[in-house]
Amino acid sequence: MPLPRKKAVAHLRAADPVLAGVIDRVGPCRLQITTDGTHFGAVVSSIVYQQLSGSAAGTIHGRLLALFGDRDPTPREILKTSDAALRAVGLSGQKTAYLKDLATRAAQRSFGMERLHNLPDDEVMETLIAIKGVGRWTAQMFLMFRLGRPDVLPDLDLGIQKGIQLAYGMRRLPTPPQVLKRGAVWAPYRTIASWYLWRLLDLPSD
Repeated sequence: MPLPRKKAVAHLRAADPVLAGVIDRVGPCRLQITTDGTHFGAVVSSIVYQQLSGSAAGTIHGRLLALFGDRDPTPREILKTSDAALRAVGLSGQKTAYLKDLATRAAQRSFGMERLHNLPDDEVMETLIAIKGVGRWTAQMFLMFRLGRPDVLPDLDLGIQKGIQLAYGMRRLPTPPQVLKRGAVWAPYRTIASWYLWRLLDLPSD
């Protein structure tokens, strides 16, 4: 189901005058959902990209996909690949262990990795956080940019905290509880609000 951008923007404008000003500055919502490949491949990518610059992570991810014919690997393919081969593409020992744990779980029919889109948000979060190397932030990014869920507010995200600080003229960064309190009025379209706060940081300062 596509994100209801127009309905969301109308709701956010009515619910929060400050965010309405942010929307005016940023312009139309262009949030993009990535549906190519598999859910498993999307989580593999998120693990590869953790704590690395975009260019370095992109290089490593490209090398990893090259091992499997430039496509997302299956869980069983990851399990059959030696740790040494995974390390050779540039993965750390820790990330190699994370990918093996992910693949072990995803290979189990009961895990239902490719059925995550059928689950409610909280169950998707619970399922993903059980995987080593996948925390709340990564699970939230999966909900937002893979599944296109409209009401996710990544309260731990530094960009969201900085966006709120800038938009509302706060002297200090808001804490995660303050982010959630501030964003309560944005429901049920907190994903769209988050996108606008990220984009606000990209605009030139006045």
